[in-house]
Amino acid sequence: MAPRLKLVDSSLRLTAIPLSVATLCLTVTNHQDNTDLGPVAYKNIQGLDYMAWISGICAAYALFAALTIWFIKCSASKPWLFFLFDQMITYLMVTSGAGVSEIVYLAYYGDRTVSWSEACRSYPSFCSRMKLAVILHALALFCFIAFTVISAYRAFSLFEPPSLASSKEVEEADNTTARAAAA
Repeated sequence: MAPRLKLVDSSLRLTAIPLSVATLCLTVTNHQDNTDLGPVAYKNIQGLDYMAWISGICAAYALFAALTIWFIKCSASKPWLFFLFDQMITYLMVTSGAGVSEIVYLAYYGDRTVSWSEACRSYPSFCSRMKLAVILHALALFCFIAFTVISAYRAFSLFEPPSLASSKEVEEADNTTARAAAA
């Protein structure tokens, strides 16, 4: 891997770590009491629990991958493993971010068609911390998207691009090969 690309890749991975850890910490410490409605905590909302788990997994994977890039020699399968795991973790981040974004939206604006009121009027501190966690999660997601593109480039650059031969030349080559095999 080119030294600049390696530096950008590992920098993005190292940037994603504190963002994911901050998301995790904000999420798991988020709670608020209300004398009328009772307490609310992240464990009461499944989507926040899911985002907390995904954020922890993301931070651990980003650290492992950043260290691996610098300290383990490249083998032929390593770019493909990074590409595979980068894709999977990024998709998990998208799902958790989308789920919690919907929760935040409903908490702020409610849904009158199903008689769901705005919860943030009763739990303003909880909602503002939840919104900040979603923003940090989105920033970490952008880092993951960027280094997923880099890992895709590394994985697919191992192969030569397809030839620009016309379809007629390809058909003639196939016919010649078929005739040679039949003879």
